[in-house]
Amino acid sequence: MRHPKNESGGEGRFKTIFRALQYRNYRLFFFGQGISLIGTWTQQIALSWLVYSLTGSTVLLGTVAFCNQIPTLFLGPFAGVAADRFDRKQLLLWTQALAMVQAFVLAGLVLCHLIRPWEIIGLSVVIGTINAFDIPVRQSFVLAMVEHKEDLGNAIALSSAMFNCARLIGPAVAGLLISAFGEGICFLINGISFVAVLAALQAVRVEERPGRARKGRVLGEFREAVVYARRFEPIMAILVMLSVFALAGSPYMVLMPAFAKNVLHGNANTYGFLMSSSGLGAIAGTIYLASRKNSRGLIKAIPLAAGVFGAAMAAFALSHSAVLCLLFLFLAGFSMMTQIASSNTIIQTVVDEDKRGRVMSLYAMSLMGVMPFGSLLAGSVAGKIGVRPTLLAGAAICVAGAAVFAGRLPRLGNMLHPVFSRLEAGSADR
Repeated sequence: MRHPKNESGGEGRFKTIFRALQYRNYRLFFFGQGISLIGTWTQQIALSWLVYSLTGSTVLLGTVAFCNQIPTLFLGPFAGVAADRFDRKQLLLWTQALAMVQAFVLAGLVLCHLIRPWEIIGLSVVIGTINAFDIPVRQSFVLAMVEHKEDLGNAIALSSAMFNCARLIGPAVAGLLISAFGEGICFLINGISFVAVLAALQAVRVEERPGRARKGRVLGEFREAVVYARRFEPIMAILVMLSVFALAGSPYMVLMPAFAKNVLHGNANTYGFLMSSSGLGAIAGTIYLASRKNSRGLIKAIPLAAGVFGAAMAAFALSHSAVLCLLFLFLAGFSMMTQIASSNTIIQTVVDEDKRGRVMSLYAMSLMGVMPFGSLLAGSVAGKIGVRPTLLAGAAICVAGAAVFAGRLPRLGNMLHPVFSRLEAGSADR
């Protein structure tokens, strides 16, 4: 196979960035999932706005986010084992179909003016349960679609770019639709958008993985992956750093409706554009990562990105100007996605294939599983001391975590060096 790195000039750079799209299976999944994710972000923004419009409560904003994300923490062990035991494509078909049903139920309740806060909380638990299984399965499925491991980092970066393009488009669309038609139409559009990813998954043709023999109880198999991660220090350090970000950094998204209304005195459009600015920065971050030819040295990007994120969030919290807020959110989005995608790439590159699903469930638990505690805490604290001080406290914790991680970089780099050397040697031999 001829790789883009052999090209020169602008065309070579373009091919390097998008090289994972040369694989038919990944290409199908990329575009199908991209359409669906626009609908998903449209629903997410509309749901946050609906909750705040109905209740005016930052506590309930945090509660809904908590209910959406907490299933990942408790169901992660089962999801990881399922991803290693069963056919990942079939599991994805089920999770996406169930997510479509959830969106249609939510749309029906809102359009018929029957929606109440407890129903929003219940449906948030439902989609959180679905996502608890979907995330590790989908992350583990990427390698099956790109075929060659040296392109895995590029595929992860492109998937992150796809996610954040949707994150850019979805909030802007949601803001316009909410202003014109209300929140219900956003949920209906999300339900319809799942048709694209279901069709793409049906068209994907991958070799069936050999069935992995059951080694015992689910929790016993999951414990095996935990021991594996603990013994390889770079994986454990990355997971801890993700948890710090999830607890202290990510809740800024939950507080954004309150910031848009109470600090900037804006409306749904203001909220949509703030979220889109963060999404645009995240896209820029993924393009930077996709342009890299390999993952060697990527560990250094994690503490740098975490520190920049903390500084950007502090500047955002202190700003009174909408223009400056957009600028700082762009920087925050860039650094946030650089940290998350770099972490994903390193873990997926070095993990053993027979433990991939379970280790990716640890990844999901460290990020999505911890986020609900950060969301609930941020909503509660913001209700007492205000949005700005809450954002500043989270930013300070992110910077402190980055400093601790940076102090361990030499040791972590030395442990990763032989792994990447073996991978590069294997790629050169083909």
